[in-house]
Amino acid sequence: MKTTRNQNQGAAAVEITVNGRPVTATAGTTVGAALMSEGVHSWRRTRHEGRPRGLFCGIGVCFDCLVEVDGHPNQRACLVTVREGMAIEGAMADTDDPNRAERATDGVLGTHGGEPHDRDSI
Repeated sequence: MKTTRNQNQGAAAVEITVNGRPVTATAGTTVGAALMSEGVHSWRRTRHEGRPRGLFCGIGVCFDCLVEVDGHPNQRACLVTVREGMAIEGAMADTDDPNRAERATDGVLGTHGGEPHDRDSI
């Protein structure tokens, strides 16, 4: 495991990938915090109107920050702690793959981004 010291905060740094791109993150932070520190403020779009979504509540209640982590969809970026070698997908709203965010949130029930599901489909 490659571990270095983050010169700005004195914390260990880990290498992760975000949509296949290598990113250095501070150990012990959440995926959401790592994305925000990289300047990524939204990483999925709502299904019906295409509105950008990212961190909203920051405590795991709202489902706005869903990403795919190591092949597991529907992970809340605000709750998952980064670790060495972690692969995050669906983490950029402006991507050439418009289905990436939808794959990261497939199968989630409830209200997401102000867009309630049709009651008949539940």
